[in-house]
Amino acid sequence: MIQYEKATGDFDLTGKVAVVVGGAGGIGEATARMYAKKGAKVAIVDCKDNCQEVADAIKADFGVETVGVKCDVTSQASVDAMVDKVIEALKEVNILAAMPGFVDLYRATDIEIETIEKHLAINTVGVFRVCQAVANLMIEQGKGGKIVCITSQADFIAINKHVGYTMSKAAVVGMIKVCALEWAEYGINVNGVAPTVVNTYMGEKAWQGKVKTDMIEKIPAHRFAETDEIAAAVLFLSCNESNMITGEDLVVDGGFTIY
Repeated sequence: MIQYEKATGDFDLTGKVAVVVGGAGGIGEATARMYAKKGAKVAIVDCKDNCQEVADAIKADFGVETVGVKCDVTSQASVDAMVDKVIEALKEVNILAAMPGFVDLYRATDIEIETIEKHLAINTVGVFRVCQAVANLMIEQGKGGKIVCITSQADFIAINKHVGYTMSKAAVVGMIKVCALEWAEYGINVNGVAPTVVNTYMGEKAWQGKVKTDMIEKIPAHRFAETDEIAAAVLFLSCNESNMITGEDLVVDGGFTIY
């Protein structure tokens, strides 16, 4: 059962431990910083080598306990080792922000099956792997928890050359719904945040030149999102204020999908 806890509007995470997978840059780092600002201890998990460096910077800026752990979400052994290291350093896990990501854009007639499989391995199976590992830990702890996955507006609309990415993100939405249903009895909320294009490395990789200007023209807000705007949505779904929300995919797209 997901317990009622009074919504104060403070979005306070004092005493919570948050794991941010994909936390060494972009939306992940912005999310980790918001968590820390609200009092959470933070584990920075990423495939990059700068996890501890980012963790140290957040500790210096906000005065919370942090740890950096390098992890390959396509490896079960790596994910299991990551969870063990987080527990060793921070003792428990109350929040998971699962946002590892890969994108490589081709038309559906041209994309190699290996590229499709890489999208699925990282964006779908990799996300589920960390969700499953952390959910099992949360169930063992008996305190409930919050799991938030980064999905995409591409999980429910068609975007040119996004077939691999769309397949991987649409599958995550299905995963969120099933996990939310099954894990509610343990007090675990599972939700997604579906951004429009975000000004990150991945966003720049996918949207350049005329396709970028054309896309911005179609967005009623007439711009791409910034990382802190997506992090704010993740923060909301990680706090008591969102206890009655589970199994949802919160769209943050500047109005792009209202057409």
